[in-house]
Amino acid sequence: MANLTVWKFNTADGAEHALQKLTELQKQHLIEIVDAAVISWPRGQKKPKTKQATNLSGIGALDGAFWGLLFGLIFFIPIFGLAIGAATGALVGHFSDYGINDDFIKEVRDKVTEGTSALFLLSGKATLDKVSEAFAGEQLELIQSNLSNEQEAKLQEHFSIAA
Repeated sequence: MANLTVWKFNTADGAEHALQKLTELQKQHLIEIVDAAVISWPRGQKKPKTKQATNLSGIGALDGAFWGLLFGLIFFIPIFGLAIGAATGALVGHFSDYGINDDFIKEVRDKVTEGTSALFLLSGKATLDKVSEAFAGEQLELIQSNLSNEQEAKLQEHFSIAA
């Protein structure tokens, strides 16, 4: 079973550094990264930057459509306001099949603000104590965690990169 976790960092480059650290842990076989994406919101910018970690993507990795839709829904659609309210409702309904609902969207939108960053991580097996040790003393906050087997299957069925 894959886990979808979202981690918030108090700096604009914290998520990128965490992903680099996780990549090293993956080389040591301490965690399996299925896919990842980073949101970085440097101070002084009107909106965040998004980046999919495509060089890490393996079998079952999500394609850019998933990340693009998700990040658009969280960060960019609110800018357009009610003019596209029906479309927003349809997208939120679609993502709820994967455990991503209005509460999740609002929480991420409220917490990932200018000067912060977030790591969206789809991971497999992990040696939790070793991974936890690697992040001891870091300023990070878990926003969202876990997918059910059914949600994982739906997510990969609809958004996995074709092998």
